[in-house]
Amino acid sequence: MMNKVMPVLLFLCAIVSVLTTIGIVVTLATETYQFFKTIPIFDFLFGTKWSPLIPPTSFGILPLLGGTMLITVIACLVAVPIGLASAIYLSEYAPKSVRKVIKPILEVLAGVPTIVYGYFALSVVTPIIQTVFNGTGIFNALSAGIVVGIMIIPMVSSLSEDAMSAVPRTLRDGAYALGATRFEVALKIVVPAAFSGIVASAVLAFSRAIGETMIVTLAAGSTPNLTANPLESIQTMTAYIVQVSLGDTPHGSVEYGSIFAVGMTLFVITFLLNILAQYIARRFREEY
Repeated sequence: MMNKVMPVLLFLCAIVSVLTTIGIVVTLATETYQFFKTIPIFDFLFGTKWSPLIPPTSFGILPLLGGTMLITVIACLVAVPIGLASAIYLSEYAPKSVRKVIKPILEVLAGVPTIVYGYFALSVVTPIIQTVFNGTGIFNALSAGIVVGIMIIPMVSSLSEDAMSAVPRTLRDGAYALGATRFEVALKIVVPAAFSGIVASAVLAFSRAIGETMIVTLAAGSTPNLTANPLESIQTMTAYIVQVSLGDTPHGSVEYGSIFAVGMTLFVITFLLNILAQYIARRFREEY
């Protein structure tokens, strides 16, 4: 009896996931289509001013896209080097007893609520930045980017360490037999062999940083500013969605529809990044 029931239950669980994904995509696509019936898609994609709530209204998404990418680049500059260095230590240097302690502690960072990270950025990181760079405002992209980077360190570290641990021991032993040091083995043997997993972890971390909401909402501000200066206040796509979703915007209005257009843009970007991560993992995978 169980042999007949369990496959059906597992199939239904899989179908629920698929139908949920389809429902989300259909909702985004439907509302986005209604939005573009009023706002030309060219003005939306290439406009340099975003002011949907204050007349005269403007719906150019480039300031939001630029702010999102600025935060994401800063986060990756923080997370990738630190996460990769942590992964190398855990994989190549740390004794098993130390690894069993450090890795779970490092992964605890992934369980901290993002709103706590946001207040940490405001109360700790921002004052330090203001001390170093005089005249910096309370809300700035640098503080938010640094804390988002801290948040995604466990993702880079854990995935990269798993990729390095999968490298056969025989490659390391062969390098040691030729006189290589442990550092040379790590950088010239293990890292190249685990390159696909490391790059995939970096791309997935990039995707995670793009979708971060609460940290950038609290620490980066709500100024749709097309700038490359990390000391200025900016607004990301996710922060705008939070702003409009507070309930003050009438349902069915153009302003309300803009959150779906922004959400669809965010969905397309993260979807393409996930495809890129899978391609890189397949393209550079080493099989032993």
